[in-house]
Amino acid sequence: MSESLATVSYIGATILFILSLGGLSHPETSRRGNLYGMIGMALAVLATIFGPRVTMAGIPWIIGAMVVGGGVGIFAARVVKMTQMPELVALMHSLVGLAACLVGYANYIDPSASANLTSAEKAIHEMEIYIGILIGAVTFSGSIIAFGKLSGKIGGKPLLLPARHWINLLGLLVVIFFGWKFLQSHSVGDDRDDRHRAAVRHPHGDGHRRCRHAGGGIHAEQLFRLGGGGDRLHAE
Repeated sequence: MSESLATVSYIGATILFILSLGGLSHPETSRRGNLYGMIGMALAVLATIFGPRVTMAGIPWIIGAMVVGGGVGIFAARVVKMTQMPELVALMHSLVGLAACLVGYANYIDPSASANLTSAEKAIHEMEIYIGILIGAVTFSGSIIAFGKLSGKIGGKPLLLPARHWINLLGLLVVIFFGWKFLQSHSVGDDRDDRHRAAVRHPHGDGHRRCRHAGGGIHAEQLFRLGGGGDRLHAE
């Protein structure tokens, strides 16, 4: 599958997910919403497996994750009661936030994700990563708290902190500051490119070994240079 076809498939899956959320908002259309969601997820999984960025070595990992996730879903469908559905939804929603964090981190450490981007495109890409991980982390932590409250493990009484609006404003400023620092910092791909350019400028590094051998009145100097097209011996 080509890159363009995979992109179109992801866009189609996104549209189906949006339609799924709209269908799940009402009991009469919930069955149709589930159908849209299943089709969208199947399309996204197929586009990932047969896309250009997944090798044969990665397919067993994807299949293994699908088997584990499907097993957990089947177990939950059999043992969870209808009265426990809200807390189950909150718990599964936390996994969505965790997945967003992991996907954002994977895009950050993947050098091919920003290899051919201009400076403006790279800034947008890194901002998307930062916002995605931020929203994913907030979703994960908030859903865990919602699960604890719905299941009775956390008290339902709201915790009202003094000057909470100022605390929220301070938190927003901290998030903006760290986002600015993140955009100004070097990415993992930049560090790898710097090491690669340094290796090209100094292909042999400091790997010189000199040894002297004297015998039969003849003095010889042997210089072994490591790397390049093999070891070269100079004698005089």
